[in-house]
Amino acid sequence: MPRREAKVAAIVDSAWKLAREHGIAGVSLHALAREVGMRQPSLYAYFDSKLALYDAMFADGNRRLIQQLDLVKLPRDPRAALKKFFAEFVAFALEDPARYELLFERHIPGFTPSPTSYVLAEEVLARAYKVINEVGITKQGDIDCIVAMVAGLMEAQLSNDPGGNRWIRHLNRLVDLYVDDALERSRQS
Repeated sequence: MPRREAKVAAIVDSAWKLAREHGIAGVSLHALAREVGMRQPSLYAYFDSKLALYDAMFADGNRRLIQQLDLVKLPRDPRAALKKFFAEFVAFALEDPARYELLFERHIPGFTPSPTSYVLAEEVLARAYKVINEVGITKQGDIDCIVAMVAGLMEAQLSNDPGGNRWIRHLNRLVDLYVDDALERSRQS
């Protein structure tokens, strides 16, 4: 890895550390500069703004999610594969609340991922679409609903039982309920 890329990666890792301690909105360039052992103006050689730092963190988080999903061996059975995919996705999302907030919520005023960073999020979504399609759900509205259901489950877990499993333990049951419903409605139309 070239020297600049290594430095950027180290800065982003330090920013994640601060986000875990103070929340994603609590990351300050001043504290980050102290954390990485440089003066705040020196950070601007790597990130021209705090939003650019968030963009690098967004890309990093999605790259890590893709790497995690690459390690998953999905079963051949489409429904079992869908459950496994969502279980891995949810586990990744919930293991780091600060990363979850940046990747899956929009709490930072003025932050919108750059097209370059957002491509990584689109790759994750394309992988989800693939396993959803393979179970027989192909209508956009049905895909939107199952994605929203999983997102709501993650939000309920983080909001009401962080570190527990009160909500996510229902993931497989909810997938079955939704898939059964969507497939039945497809057969009727």
